[in-house]
Amino acid sequence: MKWIDTHTHTWGHNRPELPWNAEVLPPEWDGPYTHDELIADMDRAGVTEGVIVTTPLYGRGPRANEYTMRSIEAHSDRLYGVGLLDFFPDDLAEAVDHVERVTGHERMLGVRMHAALEYEEHPSTIDRHGDWISDERLEAVWRAAGDLETSVFVFPKAQQLDQVAALAERYPETSIVVDHMAWPDETTAPNESPWTTFEALAEHENVAVKVSSIPRSAAEPWPYESVHGYVENLLEWFGPERLMLGSDYPWMDSWADYESCLSWIETVETLSRRDLAFLTHRTFERIHG
Repeated sequence: MKWIDTHTHTWGHNRPELPWNAEVLPPEWDGPYTHDELIADMDRAGVTEGVIVTTPLYGRGPRANEYTMRSIEAHSDRLYGVGLLDFFPDDLAEAVDHVERVTGHERMLGVRMHAALEYEEHPSTIDRHGDWISDERLEAVWRAAGDLETSVFVFPKAQQLDQVAALAERYPETSIVVDHMAWPDETTAPNESPWTTFEALAEHENVAVKVSSIPRSAAEPWPYESVHGYVENLLEWFGPERLMLGSDYPWMDSWADYESCLSWIETVETLSRRDLAFLTHRTFERIHG
């Protein structure tokens, strides 16, 4: 079976020419996780291609996506990227130029909004009720993403899904991908509000969801059965055609190894072979060509 991991991270050595903020490293990490290491992990797990989501270590400045671009260029037949940028520059007119610059490479799939985190140079603090993604000043960014036929990858908590639904309705021409199933946690249940706002969100055809970062949300080890109910509900509401699988590795290293972050999906008995095909590669190909 073809496998595309739609959510990974890489970063290089901490060097003066490309420094990073150590406070934003994944749990228990103190060094790099290079693109070569990612490719080696993908090969061991039988993963065909991967998407590198730029890490917040490098901030939001002009060089935020430098290592992601280096990774793509080093493995142009295996890797794609999603970039970070400053959505609120001093001159707001520059934000649209930044979107064009970040997504200019043919293997850069879009830009990411850390909705679940306070808006900072190095986003790190959880804010379940933050509303910066709904700021009216971002209208030009949302419309530019639609015009450029690129995607906005939004990472919200469940309490912010109503904002995502409003944005999806306001900008129907813009492809929106919700990261990590809105990161279920101790404040959510798969059949209760606020997480069930996903059902209303599914009415918007321009929205897809990443089934990713699963070990972090699970209450027990592999195969993370406490999270399967969330996945089954998403399958009912969105259909497999708008769901795609991701690892979130190596941010998952404190919870699981790389292969475990993906292989659990094969243990969900309610998923058909067709469902698995969409989650593992066909949805990605449909949305990103």
